[in-house]
Amino acid sequence: MGVAEQHTMPAGDGAADRSGAADGGGGPGVVEDGPDLAHRRPDGLDDVTVEALGKLSEALETVERVRGHLYSAHQLVGKADFALDEAVSLFMQAGQAEMAERIERELIGRNVIPGHWTFQIVEEFDDGYYAEFCAVEREARDRLAGGRRHLYEAGLKERRRTHGRPGHEARPGPVENSAG
Repeated sequence: MGVAEQHTMPAGDGAADRSGAADGGGGPGVVEDGPDLAHRRPDGLDDVTVEALGKLSEALETVERVRGHLYSAHQLVGKADFALDEAVSLFMQAGQAEMAERIERELIGRNVIPGHWTFQIVEEFDDGYYAEFCAVEREARDRLAGGRRHLYEAGLKERRRTHGRPGHEARPGPVENSAG
């Protein structure tokens, strides 16, 4: 969704404009429509700030994927290192002692970057860049949106779903079994 399109979003999340009961004050029997309180935009929070929080959250999600890739690399390098043990054994059985010894000497247990095995890279990433990124993202949400997450996405959902249509409900709830 582009910046221009985001700025056309009504103040709040727009749920009150469509349901007439978004504040829960519709009286007995009125079913509230729209995001739950945890995903409803706090009063006074402007569109640009919601968009900025959304971009910050998107960036954190990307860093979460990077973190997963680092853990994958950590596990894959470990698996490769242990596979070298088998290669050495097979080279020895084949009478290729020189190659086996070179693998033992040069590859088994080698740092992947100077001074670092992959667990050290993961730990430094987690304790440094990742921890700071998470702290800044949480501080922004706490300070600007009362700690609420995914406000941008909640607004998108409100604009894109078909109100009153099954499968387009605003919130999770019991799913009726039609097989009865």
